Amino acid sequence: MDPITHGLAGAAISQLGFRRKAAFWALLISSVAPDLDYLSRIWGPDILLRYHRGITHGFLALLIIPAVIALIFGFRKGFFYYYFIAFLGYGTHILMDLTNQYGTRILSPLDWNPYSLDITFIIDPYISIGLLLCAILCIFNKKRAVVISAVTIILLLSYMGGRYYLHNKTRDFLKTRLEANTYRICPLPNAFLRWWFITRSGDEIKVGFADLFTQRVYVQETFILNEKAPLIARSKETRTVKNFLHFANFPYAEIKMEKNRRVVVWRELAYSFIPGERFVAKVVFDENDKIIKSEFRF
Repeated sequence: MDPITHGLAGAAISQLGFRRKAAFWALLISSVAPDLDYLSRIWGPDILLRYHRGITHGFLALLIIPAVIALIFGFRKGFFYYYFIAFLGYGTHILMDLTNQYGTRILSPLDWNPYSLDITFIIDPYISIGLLLCAILCIFNKKRAVVISAVTIILLLSYMGGRYYLHNKTRDFLKTRLEANTYRICPLPNAFLRWWFITRSGDEIKVGFADLFTQRVYVQETFILNEKAPLIARSKETRTVKNFLHFANFPYAEIKMEKNRRVVVWRELAYSFIPGERFVAKVVFDENDKIIKSEFRF
């Protein structure tokens, strides 16, 4: 989720009977604090790709950072009160991120594998607008703010539960139509009954759309992995591709010609439905097959 949505979630939680003056700010700060790892963007987009949703989204940070926030707001009085609400805001952020396919390393630093429920897109307008309406209604009707916030949270949990159900139904449906060893179902922006899928059988990967409404499966592309090709293998030596592969669950590389130069293009197939070059790493070689440059694009 985006930082604004996380901040709105913290604001909604603050209306659930937390009366101390600083409770709102403690919840607001804790609900956006995990995204401090955005600072890694200073060293390049590929560094951000590798370290975003890493250590600051892990269980160790969940224990330590709320304690720091509690010391700031409750140094003299109320440490455990502020620790509880900071833990609540911080944990809510992590759980919200866990719902989308970007992947969250919730077990770091013990386990650096990304985990995801794959039920919401990175930016979900229904969640953002719902939380925004909650904030506006609470401002204009402070007497019923607790009820408004509680109802909003229940509705959002029901929304996510519904998407979880549809995700599993889509997976079961896809298994009846395509044979594969690995299945991945990913959400599409503003879609409920239509989902993006990636399947893998050996070196063959298929991507496309599974539609519960029409009960049809549309295979958009079929890829054959060929990562042993010399240029593709050499591209893995670059920092950009190393960081890309650290992030990607379904990476695919191909060699293209651009301005009389050979370019190895790496794509994350979980996002290949997005138009243009998004989540793409490129390594450019000269006529002597020497690496000229490498870059990554969100």
